[in-house]
Amino acid sequence: MTAPATSPPPERLARQDVVVIGLLLAASCVVILNETTMGVALPALLDEFDIPASTGQWLTTAFMLTMAVVIPATGFLIGRLGTRRSFVLAMALFSAGTALAAVAPTFALLLGARVVQATGTAVMMPLMMTTIMTLVPPAMRGKVMGNVAIVMSAAPALGPTFAGIVLDSLSWRWIFGLVLPIALATLAVGAVYVKDTAERTTARLDPISLLLSAVAFGGLVYGLSSMGEAAREQPLVPVAVPVVVGAVVLGLFVLRQLRLQRTDTALLDLRVFTSGGFTVALSIMVVSMVALFGTIILLPLYLQDVLGLDALHTGLLVLPGGLLMGLLGPTVGSLYDRVGPRPLVVPGTAAVATAMGALATVGATTSPWFVLAAHLVLSLGLAFVFTPLFTAALGALPPHLYAHGSATIATVQQLAGAAGTALFVAVLTTRSLAGGDAPGAVEVADGVGAAFTWGAAISVVAIGLSVLLRRPAPEPADASGKSAGPESAGIQSAHPEVVADAVAQPAPPAHEAAKAAAPTD
Repeated sequence: MTAPATSPPPERLARQDVVVIGLLLAASCVVILNETTMGVALPALLDEFDIPASTGQWLTTAFMLTMAVVIPATGFLIGRLGTRRSFVLAMALFSAGTALAAVAPTFALLLGARVVQATGTAVMMPLMMTTIMTLVPPAMRGKVMGNVAIVMSAAPALGPTFAGIVLDSLSWRWIFGLVLPIALATLAVGAVYVKDTAERTTARLDPISLLLSAVAFGGLVYGLSSMGEAAREQPLVPVAVPVVVGAVVLGLFVLRQLRLQRTDTALLDLRVFTSGGFTVALSIMVVSMVALFGTIILLPLYLQDVLGLDALHTGLLVLPGGLLMGLLGPTVGSLYDRVGPRPLVVPGTAAVATAMGALATVGATTSPWFVLAAHLVLSLGLAFVFTPLFTAALGALPPHLYAHGSATIATVQQLAGAAGTALFVAVLTTRSLAGGDAPGAVEVADGVGAAFTWGAAISVVAIGLSVLLRRPAPEPADASGKSAGPESAGIQSAHPEVVADAVAQPAPPAHEAAKAAAPTD
């Protein structure tokens, strides 16, 4: 008996799907670009509102705290509201916060506006990931995720440059004023063209889980963010207090989610961790995020305080690395579709560790060109890490867990970023202050080198973990070539062990599924 012929997955997305993904990428670019503009604008804000730097830093800290609190609930939110209404909610919040920030007469209102902006941003990022995983066939996910890398890498790099150009001739309010019409236009177009794609649920929001999430993730992010400064001066509240409270409450949050997910009512479904592929990819991502955020905070300090570069030249020096990381995204994504994650992530993590080791040798007289070269190697390595990890992590999950997987990744990113900042700044401050209360360029350079030494050691861990990566098992596809839902795929949420067993098995590239079995990576 002849087996029925199977059609290979399509090589192109449907036009309406391309429009939806394009709108989500554009919206995400706008919200992420805005996230990194406040550092450059801070001196102008301190002068206008007559506030100390410690108060002004809350524009960044509050943004991170809000993201950490809201993101865990986005899996539930997307499931209840659907793709379209979640998009409208996210962009409406971001637009409202941007408008308020542009006209804020006081610092308190500006801070509140940043919180509203962050709420919209927190919803948009998991929504983009979930929608891409739902619409894009497995054989094309790497290439599309490469475009996500442009947004997530190039947009933060361009944020300070954009703010500097605006501040060169206009008020800081125009940083928000120029973004607002773009945000409103994206909202209007998206309200018409974005359609529901995420699987809908009827679960009710558990207020206890929401409260535990806010205290747990908020406490951890705040405590870790304050840890670096605590090495310089004693804060009003010891940093150990929010960290310990956050860790204890996180344990309570996990226990409650484990109980609620038995009835599919968890705020953040932790069954994503039953997938070995997801857990390994997420672990590497944590290490890489620690290295990335530690570098983001440390390099500008070194370039300005030790090498004497001004803010403009500092921004220009780190800009090529950010652009390289973003522009390589589509190429790395296409390679992922062909060879899988491990052949890309292993050399990528090795490059990150090498760059960290090189930066650990900097001193008071190091050439800026050496720093530029090391940063380019670091950015090249991260380009070969993030796109494969995002794709492999979410690809290892059944479709009904995409939203929760995206929310988990985004939450862990916030924690890893705070941890990386805390570690690098604490090592820098402790080492540079060892010789006295007024460290010079030599002492600061010594502290920077010590911090990057820690970064290199941590990056070696990622190399070892990357060897464990496997290509996600291929998903059954419907007639359109898109991945089927959990029921048609034969994967039931009540049996997560089935998912874990399936992911543990190496599989051939998805675009060769219709051909004879090919060797795995």
